[in-house]
Amino acid sequence: MNLEGIINVTGKPGLYKVVSQGGNRVIVESLTDGKKTPLHSHNQANMLEEIGIYTYDDTKPLAEIFDYIAKKENGKQTLSHKSSANQLTTYFREILADYDEERVYISDIKKVIQWYNVMQAFGLIEIPKSEQKEKKPAKKKTTTEKK
Repeated sequence: MNLEGIINVTGKPGLYKVVSQGGNRVIVESLTDGKKTPLHSHNQANMLEEIGIYTYDDTKPLAEIFDYIAKKENGKQTLSHKSSANQLTTYFREILADYDEERVYISDIKKVIQWYNVMQAFGLIEIPKSEQKEKKPAKKKTTTEKK
């Protein structure tokens, strides 16, 4: 999953795609309504490709989490981010069984689910290609020994 150029802006709803940048501002386009907006150096924004989810062993990139959801949902929308906390945590546990429940809050899970649904609605979610290893019949090796 390629999340390059997709950002979340603090204080603004939805996700944005970086259109151009220069000087001390960046022009972004809302994925929701398509409106272009300038962001200045005082705006806080996070690139989705740099966000990860804590597990007990390491941190999983958000792109990987989106791949898990896409596989589970066959590339379609998932449950709403407005579902109950119990439903969201149960669902997230199905997606990422070893997520760190002490460091990943329900608000984080809601964001991941909401972002996935927004990106899916705009055709940015792709079902990951499963790594299929074709099994070829083993070739018989013939050896000749000289005595």
